[in-house]
Amino acid sequence: MPARIEDYALIGDCETAALVSRDGSIDWLCWPRFDSEACFAALLGTDEHGHWRVGPCDPKARVTRRYRPGTLILETRFETGDGAVTLIDFMPVSRGQVSDVIRLVKGERGRVEMCTELVLRFGYGSVVPWVSRLEDGTVRAIAGPDMVTLQTPVHMRGRDMRSTGRFAVGAGETVPFLLSWVPSHMPPPEALDVHAALKETEDHWTEWASKCRPAGPWTETVVRSLITLKALTYRPTAGIVAAPTTSLPERIGGARNWDYRFCWLRDATLTLFALMTAGYSEEAHQWRDWLLRAVAGSPDQIQIMYGLAGERRLSEWEVPWLPGYEGSAPVRIGNAAHGQLQLDVFGEIMDVLHQARRTGLTTDESGWAVQRSLLEHLASVWREPDEGIWEMRGPSRHFTFSKVMAWVAFDRAIKSAEAFGLEGPVERWHTLRDEIHAEVCARGFDGELGSFTQSYGSKSLDASLLLLPSVGFLPADDPRIAGTIAAIERDLACDGFILRYRTEEADDGLPGHEGAFLACSFWLVDAYILQKRWADARALFERLVGLTNDVGLLSEEYDPHAGRMLGNFPQAFSHVGLVNSAYNLTRAEKPAEQRARKEPAPA
Repeated sequence: MPARIEDYALIGDCETAALVSRDGSIDWLCWPRFDSEACFAALLGTDEHGHWRVGPCDPKARVTRRYRPGTLILETRFETGDGAVTLIDFMPVSRGQVSDVIRLVKGERGRVEMCTELVLRFGYGSVVPWVSRLEDGTVRAIAGPDMVTLQTPVHMRGRDMRSTGRFAVGAGETVPFLLSWVPSHMPPPEALDVHAALKETEDHWTEWASKCRPAGPWTETVVRSLITLKALTYRPTAGIVAAPTTSLPERIGGARNWDYRFCWLRDATLTLFALMTAGYSEEAHQWRDWLLRAVAGSPDQIQIMYGLAGERRLSEWEVPWLPGYEGSAPVRIGNAAHGQLQLDVFGEIMDVLHQARRTGLTTDESGWAVQRSLLEHLASVWREPDEGIWEMRGPSRHFTFSKVMAWVAFDRAIKSAEAFGLEGPVERWHTLRDEIHAEVCARGFDGELGSFTQSYGSKSLDASLLLLPSVGFLPADDPRIAGTIAAIERDLACDGFILRYRTEEADDGLPGHEGAFLACSFWLVDAYILQKRWADARALFERLVGLTNDVGLLSEEYDPHAGRMLGNFPQAFSHVGLVNSAYNLTRAEKPAEQRARKEPAPA
């Protein structure tokens, strides 16, 4: 049985990542990229599907843990009746084609008996590799294209297709473990100075974290969220994954299980917006380049998500040999939603690139040419029904938020052209913007409810409507916006947190229910701020921050009744919401107001 979702911590090297439980077990790790098939998969199956535990032999050891400040270096302290040790887990900066996990067991006091168990599996836990021992004592495992080596002074014994070891650590002693992946056609990786790697990794993260703009009393919390977002950025290409995991359920035992190890244009743009707000302009340049590469080609072939390097084919299939997290099946690899039409991504792209220009990103001719091409395509498809921001697998419909973001796309095009002297058919964009605005107000608003609705003609609500004032569609004091916020507070609240929508009312093609969506709850915080409801905003924000686990991480959703995290973990969307709301509460120039701000008239 895996640990609770909230009992995991994240380590990573900005190319892949691992989840480490409180008992020192790595239950999820895919080499050499987030989306690779060479995985430890105990998180979605059993220990037999791959895991690596290092911890005290005493199962009653007391556990505390933390990240070293401003880093992604995890320290887990175990205390037993015989003494105390600290397990230091991290992934060093990439060394070419080699991907490493380093675990250092440091004796603090007394002498502690330690146990380790390594179960190596590839192919999402299905492939048992051939394991051998090299002359220098290195354990090597090979299967197909993958090779993993373990270098440690601890004597490892092979038994029942697993490697185990037992050792003792005294005060002042350190026992190292170096687990490395490399393509199987290459020679085994060279030894690494693990202590030098620790210092280099700490310096790397602390230098990056030091650039963060302060966020009042929540600066430390914001820094942790930003480090998490940076860890979800694939360094070679600057693609940003939504989460490092697949198929962690939105309801325990349910079927709402999805692969999030890809780059959603929406999630990536909102992540970039949070990073720019925090002062990380370099990421803006890198992501802009990734975006232009990913969407290059015919504009009618734009996708809502891509692979880490811009791959387009993300075929979805189910893994029959993995029972899923706590029996939540099926386990899905790939994501069929990549073929959906979601009109809101046009608005997200145009908005974030406009905001990037305002903060100093140089205007790039090819970038503007791509945007104009996307707008030309949007002009021909914005009237069509789509699958919406939540990627529903039921029938297509005219989602209100999708139309609003189509309005945003043309609005930001007009503002960019006027503010930065960019060429384009501005008069036509004005006509389209006005037409979309009028249609949304006429067909997306329900007078009986006093609220905008999820889709045209529907009586259902949708939490995405909380974003209407922050994107500038209507001001926060407009009665229609006030009515929408009040309706969502009333009908989508779950113990004060916010659902995306009522699954029992939505024909979304899936059975069962789900938890409260954390990003949507942060959107309500932002809506309160725009309404000047400061006490409500602060109270809800503090409740949401209180949901972070002991090392500051958030999942996608939360079950208030069971008090458990749900969904893929850690989730970029949730941490983006935290960062933006923190700055909305503490900065004079608030991100929510910045997005909606009107541009001054050109000189």
